[in-house]
Amino acid sequence: MRFALPDGRTVHLGFCTNVLPGETIDALHAQLARVAGPVRARLGAARLGAGLWIAHQAAAALAGDGGACRALRAALDDAGLEVVTLNGFPYGGFHAPRVKERVFAPDWGDPARRSYTLDLATVLTALLPADAAVGTISTVPLGAAPADRAAAGRALAATAHDLAALAARSGRPIRLCLEPEPGAAIETAGDAAAFLSALADGQDREADGARGAAVRRHLGVCFDCCHAAVVGETPDAAFAALAAAGVTCGKVQLSSALVVPRPDRAADRARLAAFDEPRFLHQVRTPGGGAAMDLPDALARLDPGSAPWRVHFHLPIHRDAFGPLGTTAATIPDALRAALASAPPPGAPPHLEVETYTWSVLPEGERPEGDAGLVEGLAREVAWACDALAAAAAAVPA
Repeated sequence: MRFALPDGRTVHLGFCTNVLPGETIDALHAQLARVAGPVRARLGAARLGAGLWIAHQAAAALAGDGGACRALRAALDDAGLEVVTLNGFPYGGFHAPRVKERVFAPDWGDPARRSYTLDLATVLTALLPADAAVGTISTVPLGAAPADRAAAGRALAATAHDLAALAARSGRPIRLCLEPEPGAAIETAGDAAAFLSALADGQDREADGARGAAVRRHLGVCFDCCHAAVVGETPDAAFAALAAAGVTCGKVQLSSALVVPRPDRAADRARLAAFDEPRFLHQVRTPGGGAAMDLPDALARLDPGSAPWRVHFHLPIHRDAFGPLGTTAATIPDALRAALASAPPPGAPPHLEVETYTWSVLPEGERPEGDAGLVEGLAREVAWACDALAAAAAAVPA
């Protein structure tokens, strides 16, 4: 979906398809027909952004087959969809029975991560609309903590150089965006900004100016609203840190975390226990500095008197409560305002992507019924995001 700002710029808004299982080219085509296209139709939009998640085996197959890329592009056109961003965080198996910490693997010290990312960049170059100024790919923030930052930095710098070469051949620049997450080697946009700034400066010293320029142009940050809320990083602080470091935010994931107002209260703990599911990682943070990598650990040992707890569980962004529990959806408008203000004209605003991948693991009674229920839920999220974006655009000084 394209949103025209009062200053004449265009914002690209869509939703991420990592909510859907499937790791083959055929599965991608099925997702467009079953869910993504119907979401666009439900919204009545002429065109809707689809932030594709393409697993590594499908990415390799598409990157090596121009005909398959053209067929996927045609299917997107037929469904009224466009792709300006890819989710390159999960490598594969994202809807396996148990993902948990494996979501961070392979990390940026493993050559497989670079190979996968370059395949995605090749595919995105073929899928970008003709008038798109840049494509973006979100990726793991180096890996799980701790990670070998030096090895990851070398791989990322080499990838930036490869992306610069790809842009020189195609004329279509791709920006790779580190996505900070609780429990990862990089947890905040501020840390990501410092890391990338130091990496670019190091390339200037150790290689040549072109290498440093490639890092600055082709690497950036993906700001995930849920992740930031869990670790307590406000959008204003995040975008100020990025601006001070000269690092670009290429993508904002519109997402919402779970809030436990009174973890010492039986009703809150009982409701929270319903969110403990076996597939995804649900990191928890407390105001007193308590941290747990998943809900069972949090319920067993975190101080219930240090409240509220914030939980990494991507919730439908149009919801502000689940019984006695709240959400951080109210931080999304702040992120939108900060994002729009971070790229004054003629700068291109970050790509915006609704990323709620947990619909199928919500507590019983909250899950959608079949494809029709999922389409309705996703459409409500995108509609909510459109309203929030309109309000944010009106609030940004001309």
